[in-house]
Amino acid sequence: MTHTVLVDQIHRQLVEDGGDLDTANTLLDAEAPLLSPEVRRDVVRQITAKFSGFGAVDHLLRDTTVNEVMINGPGVVWVERRGVVEASDVEVDAAELVLLIERMLAPIGRRIDPLRPWVDGRLPDGSRINIVGPPIAPDGPCITVRRFVVQRPTLDEFAPPGVVDLLRDHIRDGATTLVSGGTGAGKTSLLNALAAELAPSTRVVTVEDAAELDLPLANVVRLECRPPGVEGTGGVDVRDLVRVALRMRPDRLVLGEVRGPEAFDLMQALNTGHRGGMSTVHANSPVDALQRVLSLVMSADSGIPASVVEAQLARAIDLVVQVARGPQGTRVVTEVAAVAGPGCVDPIVRLP
Repeated sequence: MTHTVLVDQIHRQLVEDGGDLDTANTLLDAEAPLLSPEVRRDVVRQITAKFSGFGAVDHLLRDTTVNEVMINGPGVVWVERRGVVEASDVEVDAAELVLLIERMLAPIGRRIDPLRPWVDGRLPDGSRINIVGPPIAPDGPCITVRRFVVQRPTLDEFAPPGVVDLLRDHIRDGATTLVSGGTGAGKTSLLNALAAELAPSTRVVTVEDAAELDLPLANVVRLECRPPGVEGTGGVDVRDLVRVALRMRPDRLVLGEVRGPEAFDLMQALNTGHRGGMSTVHANSPVDALQRVLSLVMSADSGIPASVVEAQLARAIDLVVQVARGPQGTRVVTEVAAVAGPGCVDPIVRLP
């Protein structure tokens, strides 16, 4: 009997009989009394993970070298390590996927069903989860876990000393800063590193869809969105939280990502005395970043002409910092640009 078969057999008996981990030890004594202490500990660990943890992927979610875990339905589990995506040695079947989703969603009070077949949330350790199910995922439920990384990258890890000094000076002088980049480029990590350069006494209010920022400052208030309940009520979106944050006397407002009509509220805040704010946006260049934010502001249907919005946006944002993936999965600053006018940027630094 292989260890995998042994683990599955005991786990199945626990599920069918309603047993607990003490029962697991009793069953293990009966089924495999001659296991060495080392092998027994490993088998117990696997049973515990299947019974009360995150099953076959539990050890991947504890692996400090793993940045992202990706499950594309039943089959091989994929991971990203230091920027490199690779297949892991783990496979999951349909039944395990259903159980894994239940364990991830139960503690946060979320659900996924055919009427709303996707959900975003956060695991107890802060890792961000996205789950997509049928019918929009015809091959079975898909799970993506963006690991919460305890180590905070510093600004020095993103750019050479001269650029770091430039960014540090702008941040401390109150420049409103937009971090731009593609998916997985390191936007949130760079935003975290930039905000960490603020004076220790700075009062910072952060607004995020799912809380990821971890600022090493004492006077920080973190606000996180809440989706509607089963009845479709009780939801709190980013726009709500931006308005709440402005009443909390922030020295700096940090919006994890601008992705919708909350861009209008952020622009208004930045133009009415709340300078020095920071946010991120998905874009391929500083110019694209401004155009992206402009389109998001216009999506708020404020009735303000586009030319006026563009001028207000140019006054609201001082600096755009472009970040991208570098060699061996590193994240690097590739460009720093000052906003020179409506739709215009003046490159300060361009790195190869």
